[in-house]
Amino acid sequence: MASTYLTKTFAGAGSTTTWTWSAWIKKSGSSAQQLLSAAPSSVDDQIYFSSDQLIFYTGNQVSLKTNRKFRDTSAWYHIVVQWNTPDATADDRHKIWVNGVQETSFETRNNPSQNANSKINGAGQHAIGAVSSSPSEYFDGSMSHVHFIDGTAYDASAFGETDATTGIWKPKTAPSVTYGTNGFFLKFENSGSMGTDSSGNANNFTVNGTMTQTIDTPSNVFATMNPLASQAGSSASSTTNTFSNGNLTVTDTISETAIGNLGVSQGKWFWEVKVVTDQDGLAIGGANQYYNLDAELGYNSPSSPTDAKVFGYYGGNGNKFITVGDGSQFTSYGSAIAVNDIVGVAMNLDDNEVTFYLNGSSQGTFSITALGSGEVYFPAVGNWSGGTITVSFNFGNGYFGTTAVSSAQNPDDGIGIFEYAVPTGYKALCTKSINAQEYS
Repeated sequence: MASTYLTKTFAGAGSTTTWTWSAWIKKSGSSAQQLLSAAPSSVDDQIYFSSDQLIFYTGNQVSLKTNRKFRDTSAWYHIVVQWNTPDATADDRHKIWVNGVQETSFETRNNPSQNANSKINGAGQHAIGAVSSSPSEYFDGSMSHVHFIDGTAYDASAFGETDATTGIWKPKTAPSVTYGTNGFFLKFENSGSMGTDSSGNANNFTVNGTMTQTIDTPSNVFATMNPLASQAGSSASSTTNTFSNGNLTVTDTISETAIGNLGVSQGKWFWEVKVVTDQDGLAIGGANQYYNLDAELGYNSPSSPTDAKVFGYYGGNGNKFITVGDGSQFTSYGSAIAVNDIVGVAMNLDDNEVTFYLNGSSQGTFSITALGSGEVYFPAVGNWSGGTITVSFNFGNGYFGTTAVSSAQNPDDGIGIFEYAVPTGYKALCTKSINAQEYS
């Protein structure tokens, strides 16, 4: 949702003393990012992240600021904020729950006075994903099942529950709640009208910017690239990799590597990588958990651990490589990679082999038996050239950046959307398919 947000102007105020906000969100970055804001006049009331801390700002001050930091870019968080100032107990006038558990440890707590009014749910413009009064601090990530309740204070159990089998907090898809006059429920299920209200109130929001629909949900999380893992090693002070489009687009200006956030040690897995900008040093493949990210994919600096293992497809000349510890083994393989090419990666950890596809055409299958077995491998991209490369990954969401794939090919299990045909028996890197593989 970065650089994109939703707005609605309410003609009249609802209850400004009692309301509830509930949303499932998946973060992609660490900058200041808005979830909900409203400014009928002057400074906004806001629910937002800053330096990974969750903040509720109202009455021109920080109302609540968590001690806990929310840095996981692979997980969905369920966030509930309750405003209930008629309550006689000061600490109970504003509350936050995350994944069904009430937050009790705060860096900052400023309790509102009894019956204090908020700007949220007042008459005027409200925004989801940006500052309302002056659009900025765009939310970078995904949202699902956004509820706003006008006039009733609900806790998290109204919107979520613990799965009896897995013990994981999950959404109630049709919660039994009363929305009130200004209440709304945004499912984001209509790709042509993402601001549609499903509460029955017709409180539809306007989409500003380009919003893309994702099949990544709290019930099935797809892989992305990992900005937390892609930090420079001991020989550099900071990483130059940048991440966008929900951490599915990676730009690298010097010789570093980025890896994905879901790793596997068995099974057959498929993903696609589209080249946006290219240098001869582009390398696409996989790396185990020991790989030094402050190095080109396929080569480790001397300080790297000897149990680092990678494999890949080198864009400049089409060579393949297999690396164990320091140094690389390059051999002739396929065609060179160019801008707008789509590289498919079919990683078979059951038979220890890999096949790369260039625009749907196999470049050949090669063995990675030399790397050994039992390792956890992650998708990876690297840069040997020192020039700028930008690539966009499709792990099954059906998009490269903000552009949908044109052919919509599915794996055998039906989970995931790809540009080119998925080899028989291969699956998308997502939690539902990984769980099916692990517990089959």
